Amino acid sequence: MKIKLSRHVRNNMRLYGILEEEILESIQKPDHREKEGGRIIVLKSFHGRFSGFPLKVVCGKGGSEFFIITAYPLKKSCRGKT
Repeated sequence: MKIKLSRHVRNNMRLYGILEEEILESIQKPDHREKEGGRIIVLKSFHGRFSGFPLKVVCGKGGSEFFIITAYPLKKSCRGKT
């Protein structure tokens, strides 16, 4: 799987200590996945990371490549989603 990271997501990775492997795992094995327009939104919890909050990754798909728009720990309610 090929991914391309935006400048915004690279800044968030530095800010929150997110690893590229965590973004890949979120896309490949999400706890929750939804489509909104042309974007894919995934949530993935990592035990012992991000103070227990799930990682939210927003991406677009073009062919076999995922373009990662943003990623950050979701620090609010998931509205009942797991």
